[in-house]
Amino acid sequence: MRFRSDVTVELVKSSASDADVLFAARVSTAGEKSLEEVGADAERSAGLINYLMRDRHGSPFEHNQFTFYVSAPIFVFREFMRHRTFSYNEESGRYRRLEPVFYVPGAGRKLVQEGKPGRYVFVDGSPEQHALVEQTTRRVCGEAYRGYLEMLEAGVAREVARGVLPVSIYSTMYATCNARALMNFLSLRTKREDSTFPSFPQREIEMVAERMEEHFAAAMPLTHAAWNRNGRVAP
Repeated sequence: MRFRSDVTVELVKSSASDADVLFAARVSTAGEKSLEEVGADAERSAGLINYLMRDRHGSPFEHNQFTFYVSAPIFVFREFMRHRTFSYNEESGRYRRLEPVFYVPGAGRKLVQEGKPGRYVFVDGSPEQHALVEQTTRRVCGEAYRGYLEMLEAGVAREVARGVLPVSIYSTMYATCNARALMNFLSLRTKREDSTFPSFPQREIEMVAERMEEHFAAAMPLTHAAWNRNGRVAP
């Protein structure tokens, strides 16, 4: 049995740069001459990228691709699937025995919800609450996994036996998107005071989003800066 309080996010491959935005945008006025912008120095056209972001001309931000490998608890993936502009392929409990790796909140995870739905905040839990969460998680996950193995050893199909496993078990997937879809995801799954439309994501999916944003900023720094400058609103 393994218990983790972190997530894994790796950029497997990408075809994404700020220059991709330029040739896509300029074809509307330059036609075949827009080919000159493929691989061009995007720094010279940072103003155009900012204009497109500010006025929400979104389609030029779609001509690129990011593919991420993500390892996280299943309950994170269930929130991920709400973003239908991504393409997903996930590890299947029908075809392989799932490994006994489970999520347990770390010491920094806020545990107590205060306020009404839509107007609530999370605050730190007491040492006793943290101890209860960890002890209960370890006990319940251990019992569930032992039951899972017992059924497998008795010849029960994997797709049936997996029904006893909690959503805190880790899964893996590949998630592919373009920059426009990624910006929309990040705007909803990160909490930032400077956002035009503040969001209040569950902390665990925010951990994934923060790692994805690091890769986005490295690949498309001008686009990322313009997005931040304009309130972190997807164009």
